[in-house]
Amino acid sequence: MKKIIASLSILLFSGCAELQQVASQYPQTSGVLSNADIAAGLKEALNNGISKEVSKLTATDGFFKNQAVKILLPPELQKVETALRKVGLGSLVDDGIRSLNRAAENAVKESTPIFVDAVRQMTFTDARNILLGADNSATSYLQTKTTNPLYAKFNPVVKSSLGKVGADQIWANIINKYNALPLVQDVNPDLNDYVTDKALEGVFRMIAVEEKDIRNNLAARTSNLLQRVFALQDKK
Repeated sequence: MKKIIASLSILLFSGCAELQQVASQYPQTSGVLSNADIAAGLKEALNNGISKEVSKLTATDGFFKNQAVKILLPPELQKVETALRKVGLGSLVDDGIRSLNRAAENAVKESTPIFVDAVRQMTFTDARNILLGADNSATSYLQTKTTNPLYAKFNPVVKSSLGKVGADQIWANIINKYNALPLVQDVNPDLNDYVTDKALEGVFRMIAVEEKDIRNNLAARTSNLLQRVFALQDKK
């Protein structure tokens, strides 16, 4: 994953004709940042954040053991969890929750090309507005540009992953056991859309964490360009 991001970043920064053309119009001068510098710095920051956080989330337990993004049961299934734990089937519920998180971890693997394309399309105006905006301006930009294509990518992957990790059978067993309990109303939830939405929420939440870090933590600005660009933000 990191190698893919690195290769895409090289293509992004060295091969963008628009960026090269504008950069040539703004020669480097001591202490002065051109629009091209600002755009390149923001793109570097976003690509770094995407690479770091997507890699974390796609690892085994990237969702399941991260309390900030762990997928729990939807409200309509919490009564199922409570009822089954009361009759000694807590381990079955735990397996079901783990399977939902595994599906999200698999789905997020599809996000990198979409994020990279959104970063590539960033204009100089976008970059300056993000730099001088709120602590989550970059994350908000990515949400606006990528939510719909990410959902379209995630949804079939989640559906496939639920099958691959055995979640469909696990949840069929859970629902059947719950529906067999006396005095309960049958449930038949569609978990595919729910997990897709939660996977999207999780990836944006972690990118927002990375964005806040680079805005507020000098040590997170790991290149000279990042240090120079975000110094402008510090002065706003």
